[in-house]
Amino acid sequence: MHKSRKKFCYWSALLGLALTTMIMLPTRSAAQDDQPQDDPPTRVARLGYMEGSVSFQPAGETEWVGAVPNRPMTTGDQLWADKGSRAELQLGSASIRLSENSGISFLNLDNDTVQIQLSSGTINISVRRLGENDDFEIDTPNQAFTILQPGRYRVEASADGSYTVVSVRVGEGQATGGGQSFDLRAGQRGTFSGTDTLSANVEPIYGFDTFDNWSEDRDHRYDSSRSAQYLSRDVVGYDDLDDQGDWRDDSNYGHVWYPQVAVGWAPYHTGHWDWIDPWGYTWVDDSSWGYAPFHYGRWVSVGGRWGWIPGPVAVQAVYAPALVVFIGAGGGWGGNVGWFPLGPREVWVPSYHVSAGYMNQVNISNTTVNITTVTNVYNTTVINRTTTITNVTYANRSVQGAVTAVPQGAFASAQPVARAAVTVNAQQIAAASVSARVAVAPTRQAVLGAKASTAGHVTAPPAAVMNRQVIAKKTPPPPPVPFAARQQAMAAHPGVPLAKHEVATLRPAAAAAARPMVKQAPPGKPATPTMGKPANQPTAARPSQPAAAPANQPANRPGNQPAANERPAPTPVQPNRPPAAQPAPKPSQPEPARPEANRPPAAPPSRPETTKPATPPARTEHPPAAQPAPTRPETNRPAAAPPSHPETTKPATPPARPEAAPSPNKPAQRPATPAPSERPPQTHTPPPAAAKPAAPPPKTAPAPKTPEEKKREEEKKPPGL
Repeated sequence: MHKSRKKFCYWSALLGLALTTMIMLPTRSAAQDDQPQDDPPTRVARLGYMEGSVSFQPAGETEWVGAVPNRPMTTGDQLWADKGSRAELQLGSASIRLSENSGISFLNLDNDTVQIQLSSGTINISVRRLGENDDFEIDTPNQAFTILQPGRYRVEASADGSYTVVSVRVGEGQATGGGQSFDLRAGQRGTFSGTDTLSANVEPIYGFDTFDNWSEDRDHRYDSSRSAQYLSRDVVGYDDLDDQGDWRDDSNYGHVWYPQVAVGWAPYHTGHWDWIDPWGYTWVDDSSWGYAPFHYGRWVSVGGRWGWIPGPVAVQAVYAPALVVFIGAGGGWGGNVGWFPLGPREVWVPSYHVSAGYMNQVNISNTTVNITTVTNVYNTTVINRTTTITNVTYANRSVQGAVTAVPQGAFASAQPVARAAVTVNAQQIAAASVSARVAVAPTRQAVLGAKASTAGHVTAPPAAVMNRQVIAKKTPPPPPVPFAARQQAMAAHPGVPLAKHEVATLRPAAAAAARPMVKQAPPGKPATPTMGKPANQPTAARPSQPAAAPANQPANRPGNQPAANERPAPTPVQPNRPPAAQPAPKPSQPEPARPEANRPPAAPPSRPETTKPATPPARTEHPPAAQPAPTRPETNRPAAAPPSHPETTKPATPPARPEAAPSPNKPAQRPATPAPSERPPQTHTPPPAAAKPAAPPPKTAPAPKTPEEKKREEEKKPPGL
């Protein structure tokens, strides 16, 4: 009986465990979709501005095409600015600017890391915010520079990859390479040479060149933007809104920005669709201001005019590829694909794999919406995999002109939407299904972008630059997988990007281990650099050196940067030093030539220490006659004293050049000179017209008469005497 009871309890427990497992299996399966490791980054870099010939290479591809403004850039993307060209990338918290003959790629770009590969050329970086866990690193052929504080930085990689020059105008950073690390602070410029062993020469920064001036102007444009008061500073491209529209307050929506556009204009109509992993189909607008309003916030039609509403100011903005709802996206709408912009408080559903946390974050940062509403939509569209949305009424769906449609082929190949658009009527729109995803597979043209036809016909970096290895401190992720290797796998789920774990299975094992063009730097031990020349002595032989600044710094020097960071302070003089504590003035070697337009005149002999340097150089008692003359201006210099009076006009500062060799009549032993405190004030005495012999001693008897005088006296005497 006892054994039977124990057996019953055993089987009851086993049955209960089985039932529990069966009940939990669906929940666990659903939870597998809520994996944060598949979430894409919440930020990208925007190609916001360019001049001249700028080329672009998408991640994983080998061909270069013409760059297109407003193109989002992410890990693996490369950019090249050719001769006479410039480009600017914007991250919200930072700006990266390329000078001519410069190329970069993003080794990594995610929520916490910005890792840039600079194989050759010059970039200026302005970092406005840097979180505690943020890493900002620039990797060049011989070192990895880590930015440690917000500020302004310049990094130059030589054309042959033999050295790197880093200038820190504001901020602080560290260069690592060859097992050593060197710290750089504001106002310093470091030149790092060598690869196996890194040597550093640090000198003060001086001057701005034209590239620096242009970067400063771009920073000022961002800092002075009036649109910053209406939205989060993480919204990329908000400074472009200032001159292209106006802000108004609405009682229902708060701050609303209205663009200056033509009659009949609608959002997401002038531009094209690119395929950018890991987000998939991404809108690229043609307007110069067309970035922020299409990747953040919501659109609303007020009185027949379209207005853009940004997300809450206090919430960190999260990038989205396009905040729209697709219509007829399943392929059954006459072979066309349509879309319209989301309105206020409407939930956006990504087409890629995301967690519930990401779903909440990307929505609450871009509109005012209840989290419960977001969760309900997430459970319906993501957990239950219901792509067709039937229980939501979208405000903009019925707005005249809000829906834009193009043929599926034009949509999937990055063709200009305005040119390929087809007409749809209200009945077609009302009858079509609404979806969060587009079940259309992308083509290679969508990966290369709107200028796919320029592949092979644009300037690209030299082969030596593209194949040059760089030093990295932080390990970057594996290189991107080419689109051709992913295309077949994506055919199973058209229009849906592959999850990260799916991409990993397509990556060759050798490529997964490490990037072949990146060498990991060994841990760096703190080292002391060689301190170079002062700022007013430039090294002419070094390329890319900014021109020396004049005495008055240029007007575009950063306002919050002290002048001492631009140029080292000169050696101070000490006019109030007690005379007794200093030696008597002596002749000295002539000083090097230096401008003295504002230098006060030499002090009189009675105050010899007034302009004496605090640390006098070694001096000789008598400068030789052949000593070279100083090159200082001597307009107000007093005339030289005669050789027979060498001490009469002796100056307190280093003596003036002797005009002639010492007189042969000069005594061999010069009489002792009284101390400065005992010597009475003297004024300069003009030299006599000619040298005269010493005066004769006083006469004690009349001088004898000459024969002529005697003869004249005899002739004057009367006859007979």
